Amino acid sequence: MKLTFSHEDELFRQEIAQWLSDNLIGEYEQLKFRGGPGDEHMFPNERKRWEQHLAAAGWLCIGWPREFGGRGLTINQQVIFHEEYARAGGPGLVGHIGIGLLGPTLLQFGSKEQQQRFLPGILKGTEYWCQGYSEPGAGSDLANVATKARLDETDNCWHIQGQKVWTSLAHEADWCFVLARTEQGSTGHHSLSFLLVPLDQPGVDIRPITQLTGTSEFNEVFFDDAVTDAANIVGKPGEGWRIAMALLGHERGVSTLGQQMQFSNELNEIIRIAISNGAASDPHIRDRIARAWEGLVVMRHHALRMLSNPNQSQQPPEALVYKLHWSSWHAELGKLAMDVLGPEGLELNAAPYQLSRLQSLYLFSRADTIYGGSNEIQRNIIAERALGMPKEPRTKSA
Repeated sequence: MKLTFSHEDELFRQEIAQWLSDNLIGEYEQLKFRGGPGDEHMFPNERKRWEQHLAAAGWLCIGWPREFGGRGLTINQQVIFHEEYARAGGPGLVGHIGIGLLGPTLLQFGSKEQQQRFLPGILKGTEYWCQGYSEPGAGSDLANVATKARLDETDNCWHIQGQKVWTSLAHEADWCFVLARTEQGSTGHHSLSFLLVPLDQPGVDIRPITQLTGTSEFNEVFFDDAVTDAANIVGKPGEGWRIAMALLGHERGVSTLGQQMQFSNELNEIIRIAISNGAASDPHIRDRIARAWEGLVVMRHHALRMLSNPNQSQQPPEALVYKLHWSSWHAELGKLAMDVLGPEGLELNAAPYQLSRLQSLYLFSRADTIYGGSNEIQRNIIAERALGMPKEPRTKSA
């Protein structure tokens, strides 16, 4: 496990820190620390302009190979970039699903034509993507996907019928990668295909879901005979499950270190308020702050251990615990934030009654242990895949 960086790495850290200091100013100053989970509704157009600014300087798809327009940075340098970006208050990226998920998946599985068509828009920050996995009856268990796609050889298009839910930023996206069933009567993960579907068409209806925070980062997306070109299938028909699982592997990549730096920023804000309002004088609060800090250190070391795996194409079993760890830790951090705020945390002082940063943290973190794989499902995955325990008995529906 590598816990230190070389002299060259530290020079790179200085370079990116200086660039961010020089550029997160002027029209971009207001974007600092904005646009993260629970705050993704803020400044979407301004954040898109920021992403295009990043792209023009070559800081958007830093891990992509140079032949595809990226910087081809090492794992160490990517870790440093994400840490310094979060430390500087770099805003959440509207295009993070394309940059961190779809782009690497197309590099791995996409055809040359697909790479030429879709990667430049992600690289330049001009085309945005959302993820069409979860459905009302297929959340953590994607094998229950019911959305169907039928290839019509007359118009050479896939025709899609079904519904996706909890689709992050679908209202800001141009395209959606959709996991759909392409063989009539198939069940489980068999005969699923991975389709690239344009959202600006009559057969697509995007409906916002109002959350506990009062905002609508998530959406329902309905496909009513929506179409996409026959060539917009990644891999072959029936290979969707393999590709979908590989894509989720990218979700546990170097950006996790940036996520942890955002967590660190939140913890530092909690500590600052605890000192200023006297909550830090409570021994129980101090103990919880110390435990939160310890948990964050363990989380970082665990992430570095995962990233030190020499075979990056195959994650070690230890990687399976990461989602369970961070989501439980972050939910507890939300509770700590409210206890440090005290009665002030229950108040919104004046119109337009926007939540404070820590109020939003508390409310949004209630969902951490559900989205992206519920804790119950994550524990099953750890037991079955990492520990080799028998599969959970499944009862047949009447």
